[in-house]
Amino acid sequence: MKIISWNVNGIRAVMKKKFADSFKQMDADIVCLQETKAQDEQVAEALADFSEYHIVSNSAVKKGYSGTAIISKQKPLSVTKDMGIEEHDQEGRVLCAEYDNFYLVTVYVPNSGSELKRLSYRQSWDKDFFDYLKQLEEKKPVLVCGDFNVAHTDIDLARPKPNYNKSAGFMQEEIDGMDRFTQGGFKDTFRHFHPTATNQYSWWSYRAGARGKNVGWRIDYFLASESLLPHLKDAFILQDIMGSDHCPVGVEL
Repeated sequence: MKIISWNVNGIRAVMKKKFADSFKQMDADIVCLQETKAQDEQVAEALADFSEYHIVSNSAVKKGYSGTAIISKQKPLSVTKDMGIEEHDQEGRVLCAEYDNFYLVTVYVPNSGSELKRLSYRQSWDKDFFDYLKQLEEKKPVLVCGDFNVAHTDIDLARPKPNYNKSAGFMQEEIDGMDRFTQGGFKDTFRHFHPTATNQYSWWSYRAGARGKNVGWRIDYFLASESLLPHLKDAFILQDIMGSDHCPVGVEL
């Protein structure tokens, strides 16, 4: 089974950038999307040609903002939206599909913002999301994927020194949040297979030709319950697939 995660930076925008071709090229059993920037009915409309797939989505209350979706060949046993915490459940950031042997959660973690206005909120989000995943894990192993909006270590971004504790996505508080996941039983699948790989990024600023120069950040992840690790075959980043400021990342089970 191949599962892909992609922050598409707008489902309607990416559809105009050969998404159908990219989707075919990725040849996945399940594709998880973040930042759909659309209401549920708009997601369904955008993906109307994908009629052989089961499509579920979770939209923000605010229109044109945030949002997640899952496109799956196999029908999930169940689907749940959000964490069940009012404060966090307004932005369509969490979507969970249950399969026979695991829960698949796709997430679009809040960005701390250019002036770090949401950093403290982000810290409470990270803690609550970890607790939510742990509750799921009591029933079945968990595979969680998406845009975590943090580079975990120095090798996860091109320019660590000028960004450390100055830029959203590489603040110590955010790194601590990722440590909670990775030290609390959820393994970074890419680092499991490629512990020292450098220049492997999943997001590039639209400014200053960053993507062409590969001045990027690895902020999109697949984290897996430890009991799933023996079933993992590979984890990868598809840097050549265009259409968003992020590229797809994936795992093979």
